[in-house]
Amino acid sequence: MAAAAEGAGPGGGGGGAGAAEEPVVSLAEVLAENEELEKEARAVLGGSDHERCSYSQGAVKRQALYACSTCTPPGAEPAGICLACSYECHGSHRLLELYTKRNFRCDCGNSKFKNLQCKLLPEKGKVNSGNKYNDNFYGLYCTCKRPYPDPEDEIPDEMIQCIVCEDWFHGRHLGAVPPDSGDFHEMVCQACMKHCHFLWAYASQFAVPALTKANSLEDEGIVLNVEETEEQKKEIKKESRPEHQEIKEEKQTEQINEPSTSFGSACPEVGVKSEESGCKLKELQSKQVLKKDTATFWPSNWRSKLCTCEDCLKMYSELEVQFLTDECDTVLAYENKGTSDQETDRRDPLMDTLNSMNRVQQVELICEYNDLKTELTDYLRRFADEGTVVKREDIQHFFEEFQSRKRRRTNRMQYYCS
Repeated sequence: MAAAAEGAGPGGGGGGAGAAEEPVVSLAEVLAENEELEKEARAVLGGSDHERCSYSQGAVKRQALYACSTCTPPGAEPAGICLACSYECHGSHRLLELYTKRNFRCDCGNSKFKNLQCKLLPEKGKVNSGNKYNDNFYGLYCTCKRPYPDPEDEIPDEMIQCIVCEDWFHGRHLGAVPPDSGDFHEMVCQACMKHCHFLWAYASQFAVPALTKANSLEDEGIVLNVEETEEQKKEIKKESRPEHQEIKEEKQTEQINEPSTSFGSACPEVGVKSEESGCKLKELQSKQVLKKDTATFWPSNWRSKLCTCEDCLKMYSELEVQFLTDECDTVLAYENKGTSDQETDRRDPLMDTLNSMNRVQQVELICEYNDLKTELTDYLRRFADEGTVVKREDIQHFFEEFQSRKRRRTNRMQYYCS
């Protein structure tokens, strides 16, 4: 999942109206939904430490962040807190989930918090001058500056995060109709495309086409489709000719397919001057470049196409977008790391217990487990067939009966053996 994926969002929740009957769901559906929610949580939170404040790490490359509207309400200075502090220091407060932000240092307990000291790291600087803030820290998003979810907005729409400013936008407020969420991985909003105007040269070659809607054209019923020009199509055909194959083989480090985005694997160094002669950007700018007042949508490997010549690296630095050349800066890379780390750390307690036993004990435990599984399944099936709710006392009653049956079986076996 990338920040552009449907369902991703800076907050959570939602609601429905009417007195419609609650839908009936099966146990399998509940378990499947729970597993999907766990997977999403592992992706978003797995790359962040839930026990230790991240302040000691300095400006963290990317981490899950929260804003506390209890400590820093609208009108106060904006502040962001790490995952561990959201649990330990602000557990009972009203928190705004900010998804992830780059190059941010935890603010918990600094001068922005008048009556709170960080429980995990009390000794902190007064301010983090390198942090960047926007309206998200007050629970407002998009150019419309509305909360998410918005109780006054009845139009169903997904929120998409810009990978430059990291604000979230409604799909209908991007000046272009977004492609299907599975067709692109990152989005650059209208304002950031103006700030990073050089990206238009790359957009004509590498961006995922989108339907552009200008108000005047929309009113007239005209929809423009941004497609490759004939010149660009010729260039693509030219690159696919046999005489270019040797050059491509020598550049195997430049992945044509989706690059590895795992933090565990070696990421290309950021800001390293390219050994290639010439400037990719100037070459692209020499062709026809179509600029529009819209957001742009990008595939997973587009960052590897950016020029890293000396002039371009200087330009990225001046525009403060050096991170664009870092493929490990992506939200997808962060999520992959979180999922990978969590899968590695997740240990099956049953397997751990089995490994500490001898063979006879292992067989006995497995038999007991299978008995419990069978009896519990049969017990719960009765509730499902009758359409009744399983209550806490029902579960307690089951285990009391199960233990009683187990004792009776054990006593009979002892009597028989004597």
